[in-house]
Amino acid sequence: MRKSLSILGLGLALAAALFGLTFGGPRRRFWQRMTGTGLALGGLALAAAPELRKTRLGWRDLGLGISSAGLLYGLFQLGDRFASRLLPTGSTDIQSIYRLNQLRPRAELIARLSLIIAPAEELFWRGLVQQGLMARLGRLQGTLLATAAYAGVHLPSRNLTLIGAATVAGAFWGGLLALGAPLGALVVSHIVWDNLIFLFAPTPGGGKGAL
Repeated sequence: MRKSLSILGLGLALAAALFGLTFGGPRRRFWQRMTGTGLALGGLALAAAPELRKTRLGWRDLGLGISSAGLLYGLFQLGDRFASRLLPTGSTDIQSIYRLNQLRPRAELIARLSLIIAPAEELFWRGLVQQGLMARLGRLQGTLLATAAYAGVHLPSRNLTLIGAATVAGAFWGGLLALGAPLGALVVSHIVWDNLIFLFAPTPGGGKGAL
């Protein structure tokens, strides 16, 4: 128990530091830093929780992952419209996020998101952090704390829309995990959603910045 709690504390401290560096460094190398963050956090999760190495992707995981990504994408289509209208910097924030896609070739971003960033986030945030917190505090409290931590590491971005998006996405995937969704399905969901929202079908508020 003591060892596990220390690993969770170390992991959260490392995540806060790495996300701070990711958002605080030169914009032109954002994707390199984000990939490094994914490798570090995903590697820590696999080393600290050997059971995560057994995560598999079956047909059920693919089906649930793709359908849940579609549902989350629909929620973000609605959220984009509210952010653009209700937040003073909503449109600017959204376009700032999408301009990151101009920094590297699309094929490279697909590879980074699909092979490293999205899987690593699920292994760390849902696999290590949330499952660890749920085991000690219960499903509801563990999910809420994990979601708050996931949203909190995005604070250094100083982008209210991005922080809100991280909160919604974290609560969505965290809720699915709490309801019994397998981690493999969440990995698929995160991969599909990342590619949809960032590269293939950006929301209206950021469409101009993504092309």
